[in-house]
Amino acid sequence: MSRPVPAATRALRVLRFLASQPDPVPIDRIMRACGLPRSTAYHLLGAMADEGFVVHLPDDHRYGLGVAAFEVGSGYSRQEPLQRIARRPLAALVDATGQTAHLAVLHGRDVLYVVEERAPGRPPLVTDVGVRLPAHLTASGRAILAALPAAQVRALYPDKVAFADRHGTGPSGPSALRTLLSDTRQRGYATEEGEVTPGFASIAAPVLDHNGHPVAGLAVTWEVGRGDEPPVDAVRRTADALTRRLAGRPAALRPP
Repeated sequence: MSRPVPAATRALRVLRFLASQPDPVPIDRIMRACGLPRSTAYHLLGAMADEGFVVHLPDDHRYGLGVAAFEVGSGYSRQEPLQRIARRPLAALVDATGQTAHLAVLHGRDVLYVVEERAPGRPPLVTDVGVRLPAHLTASGRAILAALPAAQVRALYPDKVAFADRHGTGPSGPSALRTLLSDTRQRGYATEEGEVTPGFASIAAPVLDHNGHPVAGLAVTWEVGRGDEPPVDAVRRTADALTRRLAGRPAALRPP
């Protein structure tokens, strides 16, 4: 078993938090989200700025991601490890269910679709690779949000202004989102119906890394009214299999 390295763990938490934000943030928000004392946060951010992973905007009293973080992200995009791992299990899920499956990752308050396996004879969806949609409206986004620490969800959705709208449905404020995510955890998987595209529904489960962090949401989408049963077990089994491939431990959604 590897030994914990507190400084490295804290730096990675800061990077993960900053990557989830649409704009640079004040140090107080970083401290709260990452559980850092003020002196530790200042020293850590200073060291990360020296290495180019963080940029300090002194006039705004805020911190954001630096060029080095972009270089790491670009390397990930070139290697596409998650996509490589997921493509074959998603194809098997499509074969088993006859429905279109996709994998999405959280990017700020959006989900970014990185893999789609379309079922033969099914209509095209808006979830093509590279498309972004509001995370709080999608099943894959809700699966990810339900597995995140509550503090990170609050930082992403501090007020009603943070809630984008597509069809006038779905949570429109922090209180409604908390209720929805609580229901998702109790159920053990995420759902949406008509909130992304009228006439279509989705279910999703999170894919977790070795720290229990949700790195992606795996979802299946189908047309409402055709009599199709939601393939809950198949989706959860596939998400659990991907979690194991990432050295994670499958677990039901639970309050963080």
